[in-house]
Amino acid sequence: MSSAQADTPVPALRSLILGGLGEEADVWLFVFKTLLAYYITGWLAMRFSLSQPSTAMLTTIIVANRQSGRVLAKSFYRSIGTLVGAGVALLIVSLFPQERVLFLAALSLWIGVCAGGATLYRNFTSYAFVLSGYTAAIVAVPVIDTPLGAFDSAVARVSEVLLGVLVSGVVSDTVFISRLRDVLRRSAGEQFAHFIGFVQRSTSGKIAPDAIEKAHLRFVRDAVQLEDLRSSVIFEDPEARARSRHLLLFNQEFMAASTSFESLHRLIDRLKRGGHDAPARALMELYAPIGTALDVPAEVGDADGVVLPRLVAARQTMDARAPMLRGRLVLDSDLSDFQTGATLLSRFTDELHAYVHRAASLQAPRAVLGSAERVRFTRGNDFLGAGLVTLRTTLTMLALGAFWIASAWPVGSSAMLFAGIFAGVYASAANPTLAIKSMLIGWTAGLFAGFVCVFFVLTGMDGYALLVAGSAPFLMVGVAMMMWPSLTSLGAGYSMGFSYILSLKNPMVFDPVQFLNNSIAQTVGFAAAAIAFIVVPSAIGSRWWRRRQLERLRRQVALAAEAPLAGLRHRFESVNHDLFSQIVARTESGSDDSRALMAWALAVHETGRALIELRNDMAGRQPPTEVSGSINFAIGALARFYGNPDAAGYLLARDAVAKAIIAARQNATAGPLLDHLHVIRLALEDGESLLVAYVPAAPIALESANAS
Repeated sequence: MSSAQADTPVPALRSLILGGLGEEADVWLFVFKTLLAYYITGWLAMRFSLSQPSTAMLTTIIVANRQSGRVLAKSFYRSIGTLVGAGVALLIVSLFPQERVLFLAALSLWIGVCAGGATLYRNFTSYAFVLSGYTAAIVAVPVIDTPLGAFDSAVARVSEVLLGVLVSGVVSDTVFISRLRDVLRRSAGEQFAHFIGFVQRSTSGKIAPDAIEKAHLRFVRDAVQLEDLRSSVIFEDPEARARSRHLLLFNQEFMAASTSFESLHRLIDRLKRGGHDAPARALMELYAPIGTALDVPAEVGDADGVVLPRLVAARQTMDARAPMLRGRLVLDSDLSDFQTGATLLSRFTDELHAYVHRAASLQAPRAVLGSAERVRFTRGNDFLGAGLVTLRTTLTMLALGAFWIASAWPVGSSAMLFAGIFAGVYASAANPTLAIKSMLIGWTAGLFAGFVCVFFVLTGMDGYALLVAGSAPFLMVGVAMMMWPSLTSLGAGYSMGFSYILSLKNPMVFDPVQFLNNSIAQTVGFAAAAIAFIVVPSAIGSRWWRRRQLERLRRQVALAAEAPLAGLRHRFESVNHDLFSQIVARTESGSDDSRALMAWALAVHETGRALIELRNDMAGRQPPTEVSGSINFAIGALARFYGNPDAAGYLLARDAVAKAIIAARQNATAGPLLDHLHVIRLALEDGESLLVAYVPAAPIALESANAS
């Protein structure tokens, strides 16, 4: 991701075409590349005498994308899913060659497991699970009565799919190339500039009080988006693969710095609201040099030469200014508040420096990482939700299989296939029934277009060139719709429906009866998938799901309190961000649920990070047994309260933290531990946080004054 790459000139032909097409250039370049891959694949499939050229051609539609990185990523996972699905199909056929009931039961269970597995992953890894499920059906179902043909069926399916992904990858990576790395570079630059600018404005009082919540939402989205891009760009660019760990660390440093930044500002805001103006003003004054240091154009490329030296100078100014500001404070409570804030500010400054340094390293011609710097972005997966998806999909396939056996419907396998595909594809959708409806509308339109094309256009044409000329005008309509956000689902349905029903063969077969039967079977498959989501509703996006995910988010405090410290900060930050992004995507903005989610997310972030820092410092300092015992009891009480919040748990946690503070004060070496405990206590006693709902009406056993 060097600057040299960023300055690579755009080819003259591409510039000329882009200028001539104007604002619609990207749409029509995408249409051209997709159709080019589609028809090259069809021609090659016919030249190689593959049994189903339409399968290879349909693959090019499915993996089509504007950026080559996404095409290559989806092609990779489609290949993996196809190979695994074909292997499982051969296994099922070999286990139950003469047992139709057991055969369909095993196949239904496999498709269900794959659909459930798809909900546990993001991006195209999820797609590989779905594909491995319905590939098994495509390979195994047609040979249910002729098991000796299973191997040939598997070889044909794998050959057709691999041909499609190979051609799509080559076309995408050689013709009018649109690199995902450019999107990644732009996203990383925007993340850096926004965060640095936000921090700089906050030091001058230009940030509204509620802006921290909006900023947190932006920080979470930026972190998750960058990880999604990183996981795809590695397929298109060797330099991006070499810098993948740098990007991971860049993102992790961003998440750490943003969490510390939020904790610092929440602390200052609490001090102001509590009438502790003196320490709040002192912290703002101590904080000011950072704003001065960041008052420059914040570009990733300038991080090393411009921002880093200014941050180092700001840190020196802050170190020199701290004793003077501390000397102005008279009250012990003000000194304690100031010291806590100064410790948070020191942590934030270190993490900000690390973030800026990591941004600078992305621009280096060749960067070297230490062997210990191995991190990964851990996702927050819901295995109970995946189990529900597995159950729903398996039951759907069993019902259709039973109907197929009882009715002896000649095209029942097609209905099973389509139900399995879309039950898996839309398992993670917030409103799967609506999504299937949108896809079905597009698919139906594609069927009608395919009927007109096959029986009124292609019947009068001979040769592959005329086949292209006769079918391309129909297909390009759907491909173009795929580029418009509001019509993407319709366009995808239309394009796949048209390609599937076109069913190009060598030689071409014109059979209206088969066309009608396949159309009915596909419609039944769509309907079965939609009915399945009605009978067993999707948990994703429901109130029950949001409540469960929120519980899992709160249990992150237990992770911070109990998990091994090695790599814990990275795991805590990434799971928090992923869980929060999942919930907020399914929650109405501005609603009571949204506000509660934001409040809990900020509380979990602040408390969890404080616990991790507290445990790290305890491990390094080895405080006396009575001090460590009090602190460990407080850590356990906090974990239990966040896991199952109630008034009794709140009271226990607050008293335990207060006692731990008293114990830490009696030990001269426990200063940093005291600062972390003070952050936690202020968060627990914040009168405007959602935790106030758990404050008991009766007086607490240990007055907070004793802990101040």
